[in-house]
Amino acid sequence: GYIVTNYHVVGDADTVKVTLYNGDSYDAQYIGGDEDYDIAVIKIEATDLPNVTLGNSDSLNVGDHVLAIGNPLGELTFSMSEGIASSVNRAIDVDGTPFNMIQVTAAINPGNSGGPLFNEYGEVVGIVSAKYSSYASQSVEGLGFAIPINDVAAMIQDIMTNGYVSNKAYLGITPGTMNEQMAAQYRYDVTKGVFIYSVEDGSAADKAGLKMGDVIMKIDGTDVDSYQELVALKKKYSAGDESTFTIYRDGKQQEVSVTWGAVPADQATDNNSQSQQSQNNNSNSNNGSYNGGNGYYSNPWDIFNYYFGNQG
Repeated sequence: GYIVTNYHVVGDADTVKVTLYNGDSYDAQYIGGDEDYDIAVIKIEATDLPNVTLGNSDSLNVGDHVLAIGNPLGELTFSMSEGIASSVNRAIDVDGTPFNMIQVTAAINPGNSGGPLFNEYGEVVGIVSAKYSSYASQSVEGLGFAIPINDVAAMIQDIMTNGYVSNKAYLGITPGTMNEQMAAQYRYDVTKGVFIYSVEDGSAADKAGLKMGDVIMKIDGTDVDSYQELVALKKKYSAGDESTFTIYRDGKQQEVSVTWGAVPADQATDNNSQSQQSQNNNSNSNNGSYNGGNGYYSNPWDIFNYYFGNQG
């Protein structure tokens, strides 16, 4: 009875109902989710349910045939669209949050969010999550995106067991994007990186000796030029992993060894209440227009439909 969808589809819903292909309807229990990865798990009490087979998204290649199932516009139930994988490792920004995505040409519309992306063998290789309908002042077509299943499969199991992603990497800082104005104000020699506004007592950052006023410039040799890049890079780590941070402090660069902590359970799905909240949310803007399933009926996993009680 476990069903996977996007966090943005069910995260703010008061009630969730699941309708099967045969018309049977069930009240669903929200098990948990993670906003950073836009995944969520719900559960219905039923037997003899159909299920899907998870594939290997790492084996998907550009040009491979893909299929998406969804409920576009909230009324075209159980629609399938086809296309190819345009890119298998595309970095995009959705409402200020960076994601690694599979880019596809299959038609994706509001209501497809949370639905499966199948490979040519009928295995789920992604969770349909977003599309671009415009960029700046230009209209665009054929730019749909799905979360690679390999990126989140272990997290889905974690949510099923614990109700949240228990090993999600956590620093315990209040970060912001370093810029030229800040550099002039604080008389720093660097204009890029992640400025630390505060450090949470007892956190991984605190234990590693990071301080307010430090600027994170690299993590394990990878440049970190902005808060958004820190968020994206953090997704590659789990609690307990060790990293070498290159920081700017007192006019010079130095290296600090950091052991990533775990996100506290009460903060696991609420980014705005975490100490990792950005103090500089406007440093990077998203020029794309995002269309997901929030506000529409959505077909999230194989042949299931979600209907939101708080939306009539």
